[in-house]
Amino acid sequence: MNLWIMLGLFAQLLFFLRFFVQWVVSEKKGESTIPVSFWYFSIAGSLLLLIYSIYRRDIVFILGQSVGSFIYTRNLILIYRKGRVVT
Repeated sequence: MNLWIMLGLFAQLLFFLRFFVQWVVSEKKGESTIPVSFWYFSIAGSLLLLIYSIYRRDIVFILGQSVGSFIYTRNLILIYRKGRVVT
């Protein structure tokens, strides 16, 4: 399998894991919760998807992933500033 395809699939897996982790934590708490790991998976998946989209030269994908990375990072900054870390 092509290395770029593997990178893209791995990036999508990381992006999927953010929702899976959020679901598991929410089920354990019995309420909708966004754990800090959600944002780390978001950043990792987004940056890898950005690399993949640059390689593919897909401007729509590039714009979407580059903006998302800033938003995910900003959320982490806000969480840590307030000391509201949910594992």
